[in-house]
Amino acid sequence: MVGKKEITGLGEIQEMVDLFYGKVRKDGLLADIFHGVIQDNWPAHLEKMYRFWQTVLLGEHTYYDSPFAPHAKLPVQGQHFDRWKQLFIQTVDENFIGEKAAEAKFRAEKMAEMFQLKIEYFQKGT
Repeated sequence: MVGKKEITGLGEIQEMVDLFYGKVRKDGLLADIFHGVIQDNWPAHLEKMYRFWQTVLLGEHTYYDSPFAPHAKLPVQGQHFDRWKQLFIQTVDENFIGEKAAEAKFRAEKMAEMFQLKIEYFQKGT
């Protein structure tokens, strides 16, 4: 494996996303949930995730969707979010260094916390 690198452009964003979702697709807790929703639309999902992280980390506004809406009715709980965060942070730590890598981990953790709270709210039916 080549040494860790900084996230400076779309190439590193794509690498981060591909490596992360490679782990998700093989994970015993998360794979079935993701495959159930995404099915055979992985290329489109990955492209959307490239644009999301390009917007968040690089300030290049290429993502225009609402990130929460597709997740609102997923059958997920705290353990799923914990595993998602674990895999994301592991992916970043294994492959990237620097300010953008730290920001990616921070943003992912905050997004997971927000999504978890919102999904729990919807699941309670209030």
